[in-house]
Amino acid sequence: QVQLVESGGGSVQAGGSLRLSCAASGYTASRYSMGWFRQPPGKEREGVAAITSGGVPAYLNSVKGRFTISRDNAKNELYLQMNSLKPEDTAIYVCAAADSRYLLSLRPEQYNIWGQGTQVTVSS
Repeated sequence: QVQLVESGGGSVQAGGSLRLSCAASGYTASRYSMGWFRQPPGKEREGVAAITSGGVPAYLNSVKGRFTISRDNAKNELYLQMNSLKPEDTAIYVCAAADSRYLLSLRPEQYNIWGQGTQVTVSS
């Protein structure tokens, strides 16, 4: 059974850091491009960061220089290091996988495997 499970969310003050992890099981994650998405309260889901199977990243403009996406294919894990967090980063963060090695996209419709999400709350 294909499954993605996120961890590492929590509550921090503005300026703080969190590291999200996403554990993949049931398939070989190294064959898939992956991404992190978030859904703020009352807003639509948006792509935050994406990474190809080979490790090429892409970022939403508002998180460039603050967030870093990475992956460990040997462990079937995806990460998102979030620094200098702002209240507007508050959202449910979800990891996703796309059945393509080379996709580099922040568009949710291009991903077909989704986790359940983890809450990130940043207070001012």
